[in-house]
Amino acid sequence: MALTPSTMQLSLGTEAPAFALPDPHGKIHSLGDFAGQPALLVTFVCNHCPYVKHIAPAFAQLAKEYQELGVGVVAINSNDFEHYQDDSPAKMKEEIALRGYTFPYLIDQSQQIAKAYRAACTPDFFLFDADQKLVYRGQMDASRPGNGLPVTGKDLRDAIDAVLAGRPVSKDPRPSIGCNIKWRPGNSPEYFG
Repeated sequence: MALTPSTMQLSLGTEAPAFALPDPHGKIHSLGDFAGQPALLVTFVCNHCPYVKHIAPAFAQLAKEYQELGVGVVAINSNDFEHYQDDSPAKMKEEIALRGYTFPYLIDQSQQIAKAYRAACTPDFFLFDADQKLVYRGQMDASRPGNGLPVTGKDLRDAIDAVLAGRPVSKDPRPSIGCNIKWRPGNSPEYFG
């Protein structure tokens, strides 16, 4: 496990990079599916990372709560599942059932979407406003495996609440930290090491 922070390189105000990706059942989900929602949360996660496992129950609950308020939520797995079998589509189906995910969990097999978002780690969070412009990227909260802090989702909740209330989002976010995205051999982007 390589401890990796968010790059924080996707500039605030950037339009959400487009995607059209399958879920583990083969259904395609695209950025356009989330048009007209007051906010959109795009998250890069996987199944086996201990940092994702640490936040997964609280993240599933947070997502459900905000989906009920009209927020779009999508998770993307960009890991090379040919070399990391725990991140295969079959295992993603198991993860959806285990965690009770109520949002699409998508397969970025080409890893082009992770590159477009300049994602580096799992988990990595990107929040967009109603115009699908980036207003927040960074950590869910300060909890990490073994640091004893509870998983509250405070940073992410504060950002989403600000968007929903029409308030500015904090301009001093903290990077998320987790396992590096498992790039296919020869596919690691320039911004990542």
